[in-house]
Amino acid sequence: MYTHQKNIITAGVPIETADKAIVFLHGRGATASDIINLNQHFKVDDAALFAPQATNHSWYPYSFMAPEKENQPSLNSALTLIQELVSEITTGGIPLSKIYFAGFSQGACLTLEYIARNAGQYGGAIAFTGGLIGETINRANYTGDFMQTPVFISTGNPDPHVPVSRVEESAGILKEMKADVQVKIYPGRVHTIGKEEIDLARKMVFHL
Repeated sequence: MYTHQKNIITAGVPIETADKAIVFLHGRGATASDIINLNQHFKVDDAALFAPQATNHSWYPYSFMAPEKENQPSLNSALTLIQELVSEITTGGIPLSKIYFAGFSQGACLTLEYIARNAGQYGGAIAFTGGLIGETINRANYTGDFMQTPVFISTGNPDPHVPVSRVEESAGILKEMKADVQVKIYPGRVHTIGKEEIDLARKMVFHL
């Protein structure tokens, strides 16, 4: 078990002149540098980009569907790190309604878990293959109103790490919390990010 050191890669437009911010969350075994390069595909050119690096390249040690206590204190440390980053971005002059999140796999799960525990009107969120965290979903963890924040969730079926049933259950909770959720399931797709889902995310979340 571990807690996360603050190690954040930045790119894009300086926060002082940016119109929006995107927080990128990488998957298990990957790097902040890997995930921040997604913006080469999103092509959002007016955003300050931020990507925290997980200590030991993993946000939490076990499956996102393990009992939550088994993934502590790493999970809470990761959520706190994102909270601190979001606070720094808003202090820098970018409101929540202009902050976007994008994650893949473990980072997608963390994206959904963070926004559901801190619901509000964000710019949008993209979860490439992810769902809410826990052996079972603890609905009591999630309160607030997304005020129609666009959320895009995609996955393959079957996916070796993320069951479609968990994706659908997670989407249902976010919809109850007034998020504008779109789910896309790709039959037989391997654990990766495809061009079609990038294009859908650009259209739905960034309106490009």
